[in-house]
Amino acid sequence: MNKNIHVVGAVIIENGKSLCAQRGPTKSLPLKWEFPGGRIEKGESPHEALHREINEEMHCKIEIREQTEDTVYEYDFGIVHLTTFHCKLIEGKPILTGHLAIRWLQPNELASLGTC
Repeated sequence: MNKNIHVVGAVIIENGKSLCAQRGPTKSLPLKWEFPGGRIEKGESPHEALHREINEEMHCKIEIREQTEDTVYEYDFGIVHLTTFHCKLIEGKPILTGHLAIRWLQPNELASLGTC
């Protein structure tokens, strides 16, 4: 039986463009594009997890706005429950720490990455 994994993602929008990040080659789902975020730790709310993850992954602070999606994906390693939120950068600029690359894309360009 696959385990349930609860994660959050930040749809960070600046100047009409969304921030997408490419996963590193050693992570699960290597080299795939995603909205930055990560796993909700035990005892954390989704908002707390998203603030922590963006701070850890990109050394930025965000303002979390409305929830955009709540989706479920089944992979061989587990069932991922993803909740995404529209966000705004309020401090810092994204710095690559665990991701291979980042891109700021217009909404109509998101599909060009395959997964984001």
